[in-house]
Amino acid sequence: MFIAIVPAHNEEKTIGSVVQSLFEHVDSVVVVDDASSDATSREAEHAQAIVLRHEINLGQGAALETGHTYARGMNADYVLHFDADEQFDAADIDPALEKLQAQGADILFGSRFFDKRSNMPWFKRHVLAPLGRIVNLLFGAVQVTDAHNGFRILNKKALDKIRITQNRMAHATEILALTKKYHLNYIEFPVQVTYHEYGQRAVGGFKIVRDLLWGKIVK
Repeated sequence: MFIAIVPAHNEEKTIGSVVQSLFEHVDSVVVVDDASSDATSREAEHAQAIVLRHEINLGQGAALETGHTYARGMNADYVLHFDADEQFDAADIDPALEKLQAQGADILFGSRFFDKRSNMPWFKRHVLAPLGRIVNLLFGAVQVTDAHNGFRILNKKALDKIRITQNRMAHATEILALTKKYHLNYIEFPVQVTYHEYGQRAVGGFKIVRDLLWGKIVK
């Protein structure tokens, strides 16, 4: 069974079309509504997704782990991480899964840097992306070209090992650190990302470092 996990917060305008596009490539779509104040859950249900809802906003990392818990209970063979805002192209899913299987890898990380399809803003490409690689190095993560790309495919082994405790955006570094800790085989794969809004600014990077440091303190 191949399950798509879609974390969503106030994505009523796009979630329906995203869910519909995913059903062409996966067996089940799980939308984790992270306490949206709009009609995200209703639109996802109308598109035939399974909807899991957080009563309070916890963050993208927490939403993904909620999806992981569901997928483990369903004994999923593979899970896909996919954003709710129409930035990803569902056409990348089938070739990515085929590559993962052909390489015998445990986890696949999408990358915007393997081809020229993504209209990546200059600040993200030349400031935030290099900063992400430095942060990953400092926190013992495997090194990939696109550290905070939300497109990932995990097999059953990776799903069992990767238990996300970073509720917000630091989960991306945590996943890479757990990949190294558990000696998971990983590959990268080119995916297209289309930007509709600017997204995370430099302050987001500082928040990620703060969350990672706090995570080490409380362990």
